[in-house]
Amino acid sequence: MVRLVLVGPPGAGKGTQAAVLSEKLGVPHISTGDLFRANIGNSTPLGQKAKSYMDAGELVPDEVTNEMVRDRLSDEDAAQGFLLDGYPRNTSQAEVLTGILGEKHLELTAVVQFDVPEEELVKRMLARGRSDDTEDVIRRRLAVYHEETEPILGYYQDKVIKIDALGSIEEITGRALEALRSHQ
Repeated sequence: MVRLVLVGPPGAGKGTQAAVLSEKLGVPHISTGDLFRANIGNSTPLGQKAKSYMDAGELVPDEVTNEMVRDRLSDEDAAQGFLLDGYPRNTSQAEVLTGILGEKHLELTAVVQFDVPEEELVKRMLARGRSDDTEDVIRRRLAVYHEETEPILGYYQDKVIKIDALGSIEEITGRALEALRSHQ
């Protein structure tokens, strides 16, 4: 039974690793992007709330995201473990997650931090060739990550497993699985 949070800056390959690790560990990959799409697509009350913020060009407030995660972690497939990707995004969300798990008498197994040097991240994201990925935009996204998301590593300090995220997908997955085995 593995309950993981994946953390890493944009461009670190977190989504790719989440998909591979979820399959290898046999637990659902829960990404906030998928949660938003599912709730909006199914017109759930939370989805409608999220959509109203998004349509106005605003960020979806933590309370809405927290409730989506709470609902998703109540699903049967998450009872045997899960892998969270993109949540928690800040320390207050991390505190809420601790509370949600505490209600179920559970705690996280580990927080897997994918570590990539900043210049490599910029290079990777520029190479993707997305029109909105200018160097300025990329550096701003990285600054937001450092400011908002990185502090959760301090919150979870005793659970953090730092993985060198340079190399092939297989090498990085291998490092993550090895680190998880020795962490338990």
